[in-house]
Amino acid sequence: MEEPQALDADLVSQARAGDGDARNELVRRYRTPAFRFALQLTGHREDALDVTQDSMLRFLDTLDLFDGDRPIQPWLFRIVRNKAYDLGRRQKVRRAESLEDLLERGMPPPVQAMPHPVERLELNELRREVWKALNMLNETQREILVLREYQDLSYGEISEVLGVPTGTVMSRLHRARHALRDLLSGEESN
Repeated sequence: MEEPQALDADLVSQARAGDGDARNELVRRYRTPAFRFALQLTGHREDALDVTQDSMLRFLDTLDLFDGDRPIQPWLFRIVRNKAYDLGRRQKVRRAESLEDLLERGMPPPVQAMPHPVERLELNELRREVWKALNMLNETQREILVLREYQDLSYGEISEVLGVPTGTVMSRLHRARHALRDLLSGEESN
């Protein structure tokens, strides 16, 4: 069986050659991860949908620049990140809806197996507390935690998405984890 990255490289080649089915398959495979990341960055479903659509279009428009031997997700997440920031700069007034509100309306949970029904209540409460604390972090800290812990990207992939050295990723992630821990334990972060 072929590796997913090899299959993606074939799809990219076919899409570059004008194959509409290959382009549609790339969109089908990556729109959900792109949407989840956009939602985690923006905190607003409608904004995330706009960012995802713009990002997918940009991704397809820039396929000729993409190195088909590399994984698609870091490239696409960098586009999503840039589009989310563009949207944030364009908006003068933000809606007051929080990530906590989105959780209550069914925001996708982090990648994990669902617990037994008895444990779900405790897990949902913990998830709300974590998202509330994440929402209190600064944008840089929230973004790096989402990329690592929720999108499960490697340090190298995060480095590619953010355009910073791997060492910077590691130090930012370390600081962000400590800040989150401090918020969850009720301590002031230094």
